[in-house]
Amino acid sequence: MAARFLLSVLVAVALITLSSSAAHAVPLFDTYGGPVGYGTNMLPINDDGSSSAIDLTVAFPGGLNFFGGPYTQVYVNNNGNITFNGPQYNYTPTPFPIADRPMIAPYWGDVDTRGGGTPTNNGVFWHMEPGRMVVTWHNVGYYSINDDLKMDFQMILTNSLDCRAGDFDVEFRYNRCEWTTGDASGGSGGFGGTPAQAGFDAGNLMDFVEIPGSRTMAILDLCTTSNVSMPGIWRFSVRGGEVSCPGTGEPCETDGLGACGVGITQCVGRDVTCVPIGTMTAERCDGVDNDCDGMVDDGELCTSPNVCVRGECVPPCFEGGCESGETCTEDGVCVETACIDVTCPPGERCAGGVCVGACEGIVCPHGQQCVAGRCTDLCDVLTCNMGEICVDGACVPTCPCRACAEGETCLADGSCIPEGCDIVICEDGFYCEGGSCHDACDGAVCPPGQHCEVGECVEGPPPGTDAGVPPGTDGGTIPGFDAGAGGDGGGAGGDGGGGGGRAARSGGCGCRVASPEPIPAPVWALVLLPLAIFFRRRRR
Repeated sequence: MAARFLLSVLVAVALITLSSSAAHAVPLFDTYGGPVGYGTNMLPINDDGSSSAIDLTVAFPGGLNFFGGPYTQVYVNNNGNITFNGPQYNYTPTPFPIADRPMIAPYWGDVDTRGGGTPTNNGVFWHMEPGRMVVTWHNVGYYSINDDLKMDFQMILTNSLDCRAGDFDVEFRYNRCEWTTGDASGGSGGFGGTPAQAGFDAGNLMDFVEIPGSRTMAILDLCTTSNVSMPGIWRFSVRGGEVSCPGTGEPCETDGLGACGVGITQCVGRDVTCVPIGTMTAERCDGVDNDCDGMVDDGELCTSPNVCVRGECVPPCFEGGCESGETCTEDGVCVETACIDVTCPPGERCAGGVCVGACEGIVCPHGQQCVAGRCTDLCDVLTCNMGEICVDGACVPTCPCRACAEGETCLADGSCIPEGCDIVICEDGFYCEGGSCHDACDGAVCPPGQHCEVGECVEGPPPGTDAGVPPGTDGGTIPGFDAGAGGDGGGAGGDGGGGGGRAARSGGCGCRVASPEPIPAPVWALVLLPLAIFFRRRRR
């Protein structure tokens, strides 16, 4: 087992907070028979009671692997949890980790079902069927015999008959969140004292996963937050006995500066870590601190007389001379009129009156993702947990626990591959689909000043082209168009201003990446980059 740790999923999960007050969220599943559809098995009306041992093999023939086991029996406890090696009567939630009681707790608090109204209110039900166990705490009140506020929530355990024995998935569903604390836990009127707790505990005083807000008033936000972008729904996977981290693959910030501070969340054990994925490159005029020195667009980045302004190489203006839609500023440069009064956050720039993203307009080669304006394969830097594999820059369950897409086959290593590609070997820069090799550069729109070659975005113009020279000319330049990569050839290792070229002044075309038509020479001035991450993923 790993050393003792506190897993905070505050960084990892994508919280969707809609309201901090009492709330109604997702409906509970009620198709399992019984008086209200939650099953025919029900705890007697009680306070702090538990079921007798329930045979898990009815639903999971080999039992469940949960930090040990496999467990073949389980106990449903009135106070919002289930345990595997004995009942749990404690009404005040003990902070995880605890000893001797491996536990899954959608809402461990002082539930009291003596307030009346059963079965419409104050019922704890469970249902078993092959591959599934559902436990529902339906409109339950709190100690002592209080029924003015209610909690309505459900826990669903499922497995796949194709998955490794003992592996299972957990879903918590929250429909009604109105109280946090029983009177005997220091509460009054359902609040205060020691509020409820939600999550998983191994029972070994070391390993646990805790949902944000546990033992605080914020536990009520379970109805309006999620780790799967569905308010009121929380999902987790238990693979090899360990709970996988929720919500990984989200943008995060490391301690680095500029592009070097860009990261992505991933699991390390069951903890969440912000793994750096941004790298240091030569500074370019693109609104990004590329060389990670804490300064954006510093240095001589544009071909004289052009200057870098707001992430774009622009020519000076003396007595007007700007194009339609632009204004000559007091600093003597042409700036888009709609952007004059727009101030963007560091690392972003204005286009059309709005601040654009770092990966705006970039379509990376097959199998790569855009990070801080650069194309990279995130699977080269991510390390996935047991039972997971990296696909398109994210850790996902291996097949067959994760169904392959139509037209794909599950391989022995847990990866999905297009049918017919298991016997095809493609050259570098190509990938297999439908039994044939395809160029990874097809459809790619690399960052400004780069082109796609052998499946990678590399610096410089495509071979055999005259960078910055408009079609139909004899190789010279015309007013407003400077030769060089991106229209501003010099600076920063030939990056040419990184999107600052003014090709539009010479009749170039604006790029619309979503268009299915062939894309003409792009105007990189419309594709400048901020530091925020936007992944445009392409399916393997």
